[in-house]
Amino acid sequence: MRKPTTEGGPDRLVALSDGVFAIAITLLVLDIQVPQGLDSEGFHEALGDVLPNLGAYAISLAVLAGFWRDHRAIFHRVRLVDADVIRLTVLGLGLAALLPFPTALVSEYGDERTSVVVYAAAVASLGTVHLALAVVVARRPWLHGDAEPLRNEFLYAVDLAAMVAVFVVSIPLALLVGPAAMWWWLALVPVKVWLGRKERAAAAG
Repeated sequence: MRKPTTEGGPDRLVALSDGVFAIAITLLVLDIQVPQGLDSEGFHEALGDVLPNLGAYAISLAVLAGFWRDHRAIFHRVRLVDADVIRLTVLGLGLAALLPFPTALVSEYGDERTSVVVYAAAVASLGTVHLALAVVVARRPWLHGDAEPLRNEFLYAVDLAAMVAVFVVSIPLALLVGPAAMWWWLALVPVKVWLGRKERAAAAG
């Protein structure tokens, strides 16, 4: 059994995570701007150029918000943390803080397959770290005692695994078909709807 530690405990990690996710979400907005001093034609042209930025912002906002919610759900029942939990949390926060960079690539160079590959790799890596963190917490009962999980652990793991799989698959797809591979990310919508129904049914039962 690994010896848990209360140093830099769950409350501090959650507070740190809240701050990092808030900053990362704020940084997403910095690339959304329209130059000043434009005439009417230039204004409408610049406004049209902003649309890809808004799309990339919306996707990354949904990704970061989802991971922030999931991170808080993991720590909902954590009472003690050990070195692995701290390492995985810090790694996940580092990846979350990095996400504005691939978001900028997709918004400014969305027609380049490399941008899609970098973005998909970043999200898949973030999902993998969260999945590893959830597994570590679930398999070490001394970290949470008798506290009940906020979400069904199996369905939550399936949710994260599905996200990782979809973004990983989009990497070779992007190399084959280019930026159109981003449409593959929409495969997550029916998966998440189905998992949501499963969770509600499990909670009701």
